[in-house]
Amino acid sequence: MEKINNDRICVGLAGFGLSGRFFQAPFLHSDTRFNLKKVYERTSNNSKQEYPEVEIVRSFEELLTTDIDLVVISTPNPYHVSMASQAMKAGKHVVVEKPIASTSKEARELCEIAKNEKVLLSVYQNRRFDGDFLTVKKIIDENLIGEILDYECHFDRFVTGKSKKQWKADGGKGIDLLYDIGVHLIDQAYSIFGMPDEVYADLRKQRDESSGIDNFQVYLYYKDKKITLSAGEVVAMSGPHFMIHGSKGSFIKYGNDLQESRLISGMRPNKSDLGRDEEKYFGTLCRITDHGFLEEKIVTELGDYGRYYDNIYRVINNGDDLFIKPEEAVDVMRIIETAQNSSIEKRRIRVL
Repeated sequence: MEKINNDRICVGLAGFGLSGRFFQAPFLHSDTRFNLKKVYERTSNNSKQEYPEVEIVRSFEELLTTDIDLVVISTPNPYHVSMASQAMKAGKHVVVEKPIASTSKEARELCEIAKNEKVLLSVYQNRRFDGDFLTVKKIIDENLIGEILDYECHFDRFVTGKSKKQWKADGGKGIDLLYDIGVHLIDQAYSIFGMPDEVYADLRKQRDESSGIDNFQVYLYYKDKKITLSAGEVVAMSGPHFMIHGSKGSFIKYGNDLQESRLISGMRPNKSDLGRDEEKYFGTLCRITDHGFLEEKIVTELGDYGRYYDNIYRVINNGDDLFIKPEEAVDVMRIIETAQNSSIEKRRIRVL
């Protein structure tokens, strides 16, 4: 991979919907090592309102010019594979919003293109930088509750009506809750524990207005532990977000990371409180000691989606290791495919 000679990495952003507007552009704009130069919007000019200096283009091909180093693909899911492939073959480094593809085969093919073209390819798995997940990872890394036996993560919401995004309302392969929230929860667990031995899943469509699966429970089985990942869209009162049980204690935390809601409400990365949790959501750690059970509140780690692009810059210009490798996205897709087969066959299936 060649180092970029420019002082700043010039970026072309494809798409300015929810992800492009709130998860990509704010961090690229606030990091002075990047130059958000072009935004591909088919008909609107929304990016100009917040970033008047950007150039709006009407075709994806206009992001593949010589003045662009990095293409960030934040378009609807069905375009991820074709656009990532086209950009890499044009010699561009690529960040693609999750899911990388709808199948592991497609994801593997993108990895091969990146290797052949000697360019960076990474998937925007920003929830590895959620404060609650970073807290869970720290507790596990520091062995505060001993050997992990059960790990549960629940991501529930209450949704009414059809999606306002037409492509989500229409549905199709790779467009449902498993590919939306599930891909995040699986990636988080995978980043800690690696590939499971077996998978069991219960995938359901509970709302008439949903275009596909809107409720899932995915169980990942390892030699010595079980991972439970769950999400639903008809949950008016949520339980714990994380429940981690180990040989020496437990950790339970309510409330999701607040970066998403704050970004949507207008807060930007230059505010130090963007990723800071509210005290009322701090998790509880209960562990056995020589004097009995000790229960204490654990301050949530600072969430920071900006760390994702910090790593991207360092990989391109300093040769650092890529934090979220595309091969990991292939493994996540393999787990999703195994979960889909498990739900159809109603049995535990070994991951191949």
